[in-house]
Amino acid sequence: MNGVHDMGGLQGFGPVRPEANEPLFHADWEKRALAVTLAIGAGGQWNIDLSRSARESLPPATYLGSSYYAIWIRALENLMAERSLATREEMRSGTPDGTPPAPFRVLRADAVDASLARGTPSARPIERPARFGPGDRVLARNIHPQGHTRLPRYVRGHVGTVVLVHGAHVFPDRHVTRTLPPFDEDPQWLYTVVFDARELWGTQADAHARISVDAWEPYLELAPGAEGRP
Repeated sequence: MNGVHDMGGLQGFGPVRPEANEPLFHADWEKRALAVTLAIGAGGQWNIDLSRSARESLPPATYLGSSYYAIWIRALENLMAERSLATREEMRSGTPDGTPPAPFRVLRADAVDASLARGTPSARPIERPARFGPGDRVLARNIHPQGHTRLPRYVRGHVGTVVLVHGAHVFPDRHVTRTLPPFDEDPQWLYTVVFDARELWGTQADAHARISVDAWEPYLELAPGAEGRP
């Protein structure tokens, strides 16, 4: 979707100013926000792309007026309410009045480190060959989907060069089409595509800057004049 979260290349928001010696968390509640999000997410009621989509779907004023972990919590509240894990009243009061629906996996304290180290691999087998390879000139499709996508607006309609092929991975755009398991993974080939900054933002951009974007195959087509692979 074309939401306020997709801010790359937008003007008017001021420069990005990295915080010197930035702490991992700025307040104790942020630690709890991360922990609660991970613990409930481990229950298997949604996937990483559904959680991202929930954050992106927050009202623009809410999104722009919220800190990083506040966005996480507001999206988590919506996910929990939509799946009847907790009512709005339970979340307001902090007191549960029911039990979560089964099945719900419990992430126990002694399993957290191993779970985080293991992660959630997204690589999947695929039978068809990759359409593109390193050196291919490709055009990022000018798409404006209603739902979740990982193709940034600022590269759509622009030409870049494939530099890496990562194998097949879960396709985010389809991973959100079922709101409860089993989820539709629809594995697609994944590429790193490099764009010249001047291609994206014109001659006033830094002539030496390059932007790398990981793009799934459905986001791409051969650039005009480029030759396809046999």
